Amino acid sequence: MSTTDRRVRIVDAAIDLIATRGLRALTHRALDTALELPPGSASYYFRTKRALVEAIADRITTRSREDFLAAGLLDAIVHIDADGDTHLDPDTIAHAIAHAIARWLDHLLTERRNHLVARHALIVDLLGEPDPHDRLARGLFSVERARDLFLSMGSPDPDRTAADFVAVVEGAVFDRFAGLRAQTRPGTAESVSQLTALLAAFLHGVAYLARPNRAAEACTPDRAVRSHPAKGSHRPGSPQPSTE
Repeated sequence: MSTTDRRVRIVDAAIDLIATRGLRALTHRALDTALELPPGSASYYFRTKRALVEAIADRITTRSREDFLAAGLLDAIVHIDADGDTHLDPDTIAHAIAHAIARWLDHLLTERRNHLVARHALIVDLLGEPDPHDRLARGLFSVERARDLFLSMGSPDPDRTAADFVAVVEGAVFDRFAGLRAQTRPGTAESVSQLTALLAAFLHGVAYLARPNRAAEACTPDRAVRSHPAKGSHRPGSPQPSTE
């Protein structure tokens, strides 16, 4: 076995160890035991725990980037012309996007669950270390690709919408391996359907606000006044409140 292969094997075992037993269980000795290696083998390749954590962060982010690109999510859903015209109506596009991303997330939950669990554990543990923390925090769904998507959908604020959507995706994944829906089995129609419905609720809202005049209407103070008249006010032509 080459040095590179052994390093990868140790890092993958470290990811599994974090996912199944927690960060406190991550030691060089535990890795030697798990892989049935001679004592001191893990520390030979990774002299410190910090070096091991860096290698884990690199492994997870690299795999996530490769999986994201291989999925071709944003290229395979629909074609949106540069002038904003679409071959499908916005709601159909929104649902297609939601379903495609849901299938991809379901695949990750099925094939790379331990990576997802270890990633979240490390994100919390590395809060005070910007470089590995930021790489991991950005390693699930590309904010830049999301921004391009929402720009194409006509979002009035694609940067904020992209950040909000990534937050929804992160929450959806956490919910499925550690939250209320942890018992939902991935790799099933039920799993994909649940994720699709969750993501579609957000994307339908984006499609709605992207329609002409919707974003402006939502932010117009006069619209809010008309929808929620002040106490004691009345509309022209409506009966005056009785003073008797």
